[in-house]
Order: sequence, then C-alpha cells, then structure tokens
Amino acid sequence: MQENNVNQVNESLLDEKMNDQQQIRLNHLNELTSLGLNPYDVTRVDRTCTLRQFHEKYEKFSHDELHENGIKYQEIVAGKVMITRQTFGVIQDFSGRLQFYINKKEFSPEKFHIFKSLLDIGDYIEIHGYPMKTMTGELTIRIEEFKIIAKSLRPLPEKFHGLVNEELKVRNRYIDLIMNEDTRKRFIMRSKIISQIRNYMEKLGYLEVETPILQESIGGASARPFITKHNTLNRNLYLRIATELPLKKIIVGQFEKIFEIGRIFRNEGIDPVHNPEFTSMEAYCAYSDLNDMQSLCEGLIHDLAKLNNINVVKFRDYEIDLTKPFRTISMIDAIKEQTNIDFKLLNDEQAIQIANEYHIQMQNHERTWGHIVSLFFETFCENKLIQPTFVIDHPLDITPLAKKKKDDQRLTYRFELFIGGKEFANAYSELNDPIDQKQRFEAQTKEKDLGNSEANENDKDFIKAMEYALPPTGGIGIGIDRLVMLLTETDSIRQILFFPTNKEANKN
Repeated sequence: MQENNVNQVNESLLDEKMNDQQQIRLNHLNELTSLGLNPYDVTRVDRTCTLRQFHEKYEKFSHDELHENGIKYQEIVAGKVMITRQTFGVIQDFSGRLQFYINKKEFSPEKFHIFKSLLDIGDYIEIHGYPMKTMTGELTIRIEEFKIIAKSLRPLPEKFHGLVNEELKVRNRYIDLIMNEDTRKRFIMRSKIISQIRNYMEKLGYLEVETPILQESIGGASARPFITKHNTLNRNLYLRIATELPLKKIIVGQFEKIFEIGRIFRNEGIDPVHNPEFTSMEAYCAYSDLNDMQSLCEGLIHDLAKLNNINVVKFRDYEIDLTKPFRTISMIDAIKEQTNIDFKLLNDEQAIQIANEYHIQMQNHERTWGHIVSLFFETFCENKLIQPTFVIDHPLDITPLAKKKKDDQRLTYRFELFIGGKEFANAYSELNDPIDQKQRFEAQTKEKDLGNSEANENDKDFIKAMEYALPPTGGIGIGIDRLVMLLTETDSIRQILFFPTNKEANKN
C-alpha cells in the first residue's frame, strides 16, 4: 500500500517538469517510506492543545520556572513547519505559531537524520514535548518525540515573495491562507459576520429557511441566469438569481418572519464588486412594509459595526461613518440634486428628449419614463452616494415586484441602500395583488421581446400562490459579500471569497 502511494505521487508530479526542490522532497518521501515511516499512513493526532492554548498555558512562566518544572507538563501539538534553522524551527496551526527545539544529544543518529535531513518546510509534524523558554524569553516546545504526518511535495514561497500578485493569491488561495495572516483574519471575520447576522435575525423572531438553487423559471431579480439541464426530466433548469419568489410562497403558507442566507448565481461580468456567484440574505415579514425593512437594515448594519468595535471604515478610498443615522432621499430628488432636472414634471416623450440631450444611451426597451429615470440615476447619482443612503421611490418600469405608490403610480415602494457609491441592499413593500403582478410579468415579457435579456419571466406558479392571498409584506435582500468588504475595509470581492470565479489563466 505504501509503495502504491509513492508511485501515485511520482506519476502526479511527473505530469509536469519537476524543479530541483520538488525532486528533493520526493526523494525525502521515498526515504521515509523505505524506513516504514510513510507520513500518509497517519490517520489522526491526539493533540493535548492548540498552539495558541500552549501559549496561554505557559507564557506566564519564567525561564527558570519552566527549566525546573517544565518536564512535568508533557504536551502533544501539531502543525505545519514554517521555519527551520539548525535545531530550532517554527510550526503553525490555525490558532497561531510556536517555536520548537530539538537537542541532538537526546536522539539516535538515525532519528536526528530524519529531523535534520528529511523534514522540509511545509511538512506537517506531530511533536511530543515540554514547554521551555530560551535565554531571550521565547516560549518553545522542547521535542521529546516527533513524527512527520504529511509531506509537502512543493515548496512554500519564501516569505510570500512568490504570491504578492493578487491574481496569484486568488488562484492559489490555499497558499495565501498558509502564508498571509491578514488573509486568514479576513476570512475568519467573514464567518463571524455571517454568524452575527443570523443571531440578529433570530433575535428579531425570524426563522431561517432554505429554498431551491435549481429553479424552473427566472425570477426575483433582473439578471441573466446560468442554464443547466436535468437529464432525467429532460428539461432546462436555472441556477437561482434570487430567493425572492419561493420565499414569498412560504409567506403565503403563513410563515410570518423568515430569512435565507445562501448563494445566488448571475451570469454576469466580473469586477471589484461583482462575482458570478455571491452570498445574499433575503428576509420577509408579514404585516410589515418598506419602513420596517429600512429599520431592519439600518439596525443590522449598526449592530454589526458595534459588535466588531467599528465606527468609521475606509471603503473604496472613502471614510464611511457607520455610527450616524442613514440618509433617505427619493431617486427623483437625487437626480434633481445633480442635474436640476425634475422628472416628476416630465412625461415619456419629454424624458426621451432630455435623455438624448444628455447623450444617455437607451436600448429599445428603455425608451420609457421609468427606465430613463433609472439611467439618469445610474449615470449621475450612484457614485456620489458615499455615506449610507436609502434611495426610495423607484420607477415602476424597473420594479415588477413592489407595490405602486398611492400618490404617483409611476413609482413604487422600494429602496436601495448605497454606501461608498455601491448598492448594498434592496427592499420592497411587496406587491401582493395577483392581477397586477400578472400584468407586470406580461410587461416584462414584452421587454424581453424588445431585447431586455434580464427581464423577469412570467412565473405562473408564483401567480397561483399569490391567488391564495399574500398578506401585506415587507421584503429585503442584503449583499453579504459587500457587507464583509465594508467591515473588513476590502476593496475587491475577490479578496473576501475563498474561491472567486477567475478569468482563464494566461498559458504563456
């Protein structure tokens, strides 16, 4: 069995041209195996503590105290070898780092040869030993026994010089995580933030639910989908572009406060704030409206900032204050602030004329008042919204799933939250009139015929569910990845996803 493992490794590495270091490491593995010490035969390690716990236990002792009494405290630790120099070295586990020391006189020549000649940087090692402090006061584990438990057949980049380039760090995330403490901290923070969001929602009485990733129709957002095929059913399915419609069906089923955190898939471009798959939270609350969603959203972000001791963050070169109340402005007023154009006073024909005067590019389906309002907002306003701002009163034409405003039915009860010029959340007073919803879907079909590839489909099953009565409901979607970017002061979504989608690697 040992021989087969080695042969498989040899074949794997021979798929490419090995450099000298790879060949040396392979030779070390072969020698260990010939001595009956194949590292891959080890199945588990009975650690008595992590490296951080080792520090917590023994850092308080002086050099002399450990010299006299250290032998009383035998520990078993394990980690990845990061540094070796003579009889000293450093290992690393998830919790931290620890120096180790071996006394040559206490080991047979054969055993010391294994340590000195067959142990490579990057290997995993199990150490049985005692705490000590060096003359400089550094806490160290003195090796009584050791075992190589996994062999690194490729060398780590020296001091991370080989992975300064962000593209290489993304494509080799596992190396980035080994070598870069800031990267590890960022991903620990991401996990912590998601846990905090769950706790916040559960404290408000929301129940976490799950909905399908594979869906029969496109809906819940304006986005291009990924298409796949179910062979047994012999029909196409879509990776979800939102969780909205199935979640609202659950509200129809008389669940009153629900949320879902999960992956969303959109067949779109890649840039610092967009990845084809990303994580969002959607939440729905029966008997509530847009104002309740606004309170939930602002409260959540303030709570996350407080829990993580954050007041001001730097995001996209802007200083963002997360302690102040968020601003609220209508989309039309935001446009008026930047252009002095009051779209409330314009009709479709006048809006088209103004758009032409401002050289706004319009597709065939966008030659309407509502679409032009949206285009003006995107062109002149979005990147000016630096401090947290709720933009309310979105046009009906771009919002097929929200209630119309009573005082101006060209607009809807909707907001988007912008921070640092980027959208972070989207919320509605949900449309619950099935007749109106059917008409909206039919209008979306006409837009698709005019070339809108991101139009919603006519989801007949959702209409059927609404016909059983959807109560007045507030709903919100919040981008988890952008929240993590904000709270970790990260400018690229690629830095807060373990494995973002990559463009094709340069093969030259």
